[in-house]
Amino acid sequence: MPVGTAFHERTLALCESLNFKEWSGYYTVGAYEMTHEHEYNAIRNSSALIDITPLFKYRITGKDATKFVNRVITRDINKVAVDQVIYCCWCDPEGKVIDDGTITRLGENDYRWTAADPSLRWFQQNALGLDVHIEDISEKVAALALQGPTSARLLNSAAEANIAGLKYFRVTHGKIAGVPVDISRTGYTGDLGFEIWVPWKGALKVFDELMNKGRSFDIHPAGMVALDIARIEAGLILIEVDYISSKRALIDEQRYTPGEIGLGKLVDLKKENFVGREALEREAKKGGPARQLVGLEVNWGEVEALYERIGMAPQVPATASRVAVPVYRARRQVGKATSTTWSPTLKRMIALASVGRESTALGSTLSMELTVEASRKTVSAKIVPLPFFNPPRKTAAVAL
Repeated sequence: MPVGTAFHERTLALCESLNFKEWSGYYTVGAYEMTHEHEYNAIRNSSALIDITPLFKYRITGKDATKFVNRVITRDINKVAVDQVIYCCWCDPEGKVIDDGTITRLGENDYRWTAADPSLRWFQQNALGLDVHIEDISEKVAALALQGPTSARLLNSAAEANIAGLKYFRVTHGKIAGVPVDISRTGYTGDLGFEIWVPWKGALKVFDELMNKGRSFDIHPAGMVALDIARIEAGLILIEVDYISSKRALIDEQRYTPGEIGLGKLVDLKKENFVGREALEREAKKGGPARQLVGLEVNWGEVEALYERIGMAPQVPATASRVAVPVYRARRQVGKATSTTWSPTLKRMIALASVGRESTALGSTLSMELTVEASRKTVSAKIVPLPFFNPPRKTAAVAL
């Protein structure tokens, strides 16, 4: 049975819909209201506060902490400065992705590592022979994502910290409501935003301060339904949806290399040895991954035509779909769309898809399965650059 996060006392009181979902053993809000529109609009137009505490969190310390991190991940941690955050993935010996997450370098040999799936056992197995301490701090550190165009000004008013000088994927340290916090310029929405790492016992004070100060910035608590739409617009993948962890895969087709899920740029084959390196070198010598992650923009005119034939107005999906559907080229299946949504901001139907390498040219047109009144149809979908939505404010210097 799920349990509440450190913020559950507040999120439960605010959740008018009682729409809760399970996330890694915790109750998390799907949508606070009966529909998610206000929450999504807060992400894109004002400020949204999202409880991301269910992420698994680890603290890596010790003389060999840096060596250990470099042994596990595909990126070179030696290139990362103190108070810098990186997005990374880690693989099994066959070069297949186990998980992806972020690592914050808090000191020379001090790291905070987040993961979607439990990773303690894998980390311990790869720490053999090293002087490193790995602590699961998932139940000691709570976390909030504060996302949206007004988030920087809100945070500047609520926190005793250098918000104006905080660059993209960097972390600063300060206090909110007297509680010591780490604040990183990161997020899962593809917008201007921050993630706030809070001691479990001080979580409610921080939440209350942000909500109180946030009234002037049109803050809304937001749930997973709105976040799912935003992350697809941002071209961000989700484990067990857009790819399957190699630990859970049942067949070879369910196992993915970093290059097959859009993370090829996160692989540094010039760094010291890491788990999966030899397999990824072989893939590179063969010309790269056999399939790739692409963005699809569905031809909405064709969707309207399909509904018009049966005398109905087109039905815009209210929430993102995580059900994989076939993608075709010249009537031959070449892949599958894994995450699909109507983008309220772009006014388009978009999808993330895993497609064979020979069918991934930008601007080319594929066909995607679409069910209309229980009848399977296909509509054309153009391959477009990712991310779909990439506003300058996401990475620009903070304007207060």
